[in-house]
Amino acid sequence: MKVFVLLSRVPWPLEKGDKLRAYHQVKHLAARHHVVLCCLNVGKIHPDARTELEKIAPEVHIIPLHRWKIVWRMCRALWSDKPFQVHYFLQNRAKNRVHHLIAATRPDHCYAQLIRTAEYVKNLHHLKKTLDYMDAFSAGQDRKVTRTPYLLRWLPSLEASRLRLYENLIFDYFDHHTIISAQDRALLRHPGRNNIAVVPNGVDYAYFSPRGQTKTYDIVFTGNMSYPPNIDCAQFLVHAVLPLVWKRLPGATLLICGATPHNRVQQLEGERVTVQGWVEDIREAYGSAKVFAAPMQIGTGMQNKLLEAMSMALPCVTSPLACGGLGIMPGNELLSGSTAEEVAGQISDLLTDETRRSAMGLKARAFVMRTYDWETATLQLERIMLGENHDEHERDALLHNS
Repeated sequence: MKVFVLLSRVPWPLEKGDKLRAYHQVKHLAARHHVVLCCLNVGKIHPDARTELEKIAPEVHIIPLHRWKIVWRMCRALWSDKPFQVHYFLQNRAKNRVHHLIAATRPDHCYAQLIRTAEYVKNLHHLKKTLDYMDAFSAGQDRKVTRTPYLLRWLPSLEASRLRLYENLIFDYFDHHTIISAQDRALLRHPGRNNIAVVPNGVDYAYFSPRGQTKTYDIVFTGNMSYPPNIDCAQFLVHAVLPLVWKRLPGATLLICGATPHNRVQQLEGERVTVQGWVEDIREAYGSAKVFAAPMQIGTGMQNKLLEAMSMALPCVTSPLACGGLGIMPGNELLSGSTAEEVAGQISDLLTDETRRSAMGLKARAFVMRTYDWETATLQLERIMLGENHDEHERDALLHNS
C-alpha cells in the first residue's frame, strides 16, 4: 500500500506530542508500506530534520508556510466560523502543492494528522482518507477558559465553540477516524464518535529503560515548556504543591526540564527549583530524580512524558485528567491526586519510602511494556487504513503495493 501522510509540522526533533506520534507511526508504517511523507512547516527547519526523516520514509516533502500569510489568515479568521488553528495552517499555495504531490504519487490512502490538515484533502473524494483527531482539541480549549484572565476569555471560548463545530463537520469527509484515547473520544460531540478507533501512542521501552544514575533531584517534571498545559502544571507544582511538600521535607528539590521554557516557567526558578531548557537526552532528566510529578490541570490527550517516566521505572504522581488518558487505575503502577494536598502527600510519602518507590517503578515499567508498544499501535492503524470491508484479494493487492 502507498500511504500519503500529511502533517502540520516537521516531526523532528521530537519535542512535541504530535511530532512524536507522527514520527513513530511513519517509521513503523514504512517498514511494510511505501510512505510519502508531506510536512507543512513554519520557520526554520532543524538542520538534522530531513536527514533523520529520510531514514524512516522513502519520500519526504516539506512545504513552507509563509508567516505574512499566517498573519493575514488569522485576521480573516475573526469573521470565519472555522477554528483559528485551521486558518493558521491553511495556505492556498501549499494546498495546491499537496494536491500536485498526491496526483503525482497516486497513493492508495491518505493519512491526515490533526484537524489542522483536514482542509487540504477533505474534498479529494476519489482517495480513501483517515483523519487522526489525536486529541479532543475543543475540550482542551474549554479547560483553558477558566484559567485565562477574565478579559481574555472570549478568545479560548470562541475557539472552543468553533472547534466543536469543526470536529463534527469534518468527520463525514473522511472514511476512517482515529484518536489517542477513549477518554478523548468521549469528549467529542459527533453522534458517530463510537466509530472512531482508539490508536494509542507507544513508548520505546528499550530506549527509555532504567539507568543507574545518581539522584541529584527529588522531583522532576518534563515537557514542552511553552505548551500552556505544561506551563500551568509547572506553576501548580511550584506555587501550590511544593510549599506543602516543604513542610515535611524542607530540602526537597524540583527539576523542570523541557524545550523553550516560557517566561512564566523561567520565573519559577529558585534555590530549590531548577529550570532547564532543551536537552539532547531527556533520559538524563528522568534518571536524575527520585519521583516524576505531572499533576496536569488542563489539556487533553495522552501524556507521553508519563509513559517515558514509567518506562524508566520512575514512580509517578499525576492527576485524574492525565491518568484517564492512560487507561489505568491509580494505586499500583502510579499515583493520582485531585488537589494540591493530595499530590503533595503522595510525593512526600514516596520520597520518604525508598522501598515503595522501587516497587512502584518496576510495576510502572511492566505496565508500559505490556500495554504501550509503537509496533502494536501502528499495526492497528494499518488495519484501519486497509479497511475491514476489503475482501481478501483487494487487501492482498494493497499489501503487494507496499
